[in-house]
Amino acid sequence: MGCAKNECMEKTNIFLVYMTAKDKAEARSIGRALVEARLAACVNILENMTSLYCWEGRLQEDQEVILLAKTTVDRFAELKTKVAAIHSYDCPCILGFQASEGFPPFLDWIRESVAREAVC
Repeated sequence: MGCAKNECMEKTNIFLVYMTAKDKAEARSIGRALVEARLAACVNILENMTSLYCWEGRLQEDQEVILLAKTTVDRFAELKTKVAAIHSYDCPCILGFQASEGFPPFLDWIRESVAREAVC
């Protein structure tokens, strides 16, 4: 029995992780480290974002780079630890959002890619 394209969705154990970095070089370094360690199936890097925030009592405005990583719920804790260890910020932005649905073949690819025995 087939399903309409929009109906072939599945509940997931997938996390989308939103992070920021000071520049593209740092973002690439973090992204490569996560994919090589099998902590993320994929990391997208989006440049030229302006961040406005209060830090140490002052309004700050900086250019940053966004990273979007795809992983599984069970790999998220290790991903956070890895990013915190290699990030240049004292308090890096690392936010995880559980994906409620997704395209089954893509979700399977993420799961397979972050499996501990996976090889790049």
